[in-house]
Amino acid sequence: MNERILVVVGAVNMFIAVCCGAFGAHGLKKMLSEELLAVWHTAVTYQVMHALGMIAVALLMPRFGGACLSWAGNLMLAGIVIFSGSLYLLALTGTRILGAITPIGGVAFLAAWVLVAWAAYKGMR
Repeated sequence: MNERILVVVGAVNMFIAVCCGAFGAHGLKKMLSEELLAVWHTAVTYQVMHALGMIAVALLMPRFGGACLSWAGNLMLAGIVIFSGSLYLLALTGTRILGAITPIGGVAFLAAWVLVAWAAYKGMR
């Protein structure tokens, strides 16, 4: 993804995360158990962090180059879809097996941050 697309995708994800946060706080509060509300909150938190991460990556691209950072942005988006998405579905459906794919999204987040660090390290040389 290029810088502009990363900012757009990051901002759209922030919008979705704020909507999901409000929905969890107001719409789901009486419908879900405390445990499932906590799962929902975790999904929102990680979506917010990585949507902001995508915007930060876009801002770093001109300074450190685009290849590693483009991959980092893609992995952050994949992480949001897999990690947060599986947790949203788990909270709404109670289907515990969805928790089995959540770590795949977590690994995508970790790989993204390693690529950000690598791009910055390479840029310091």
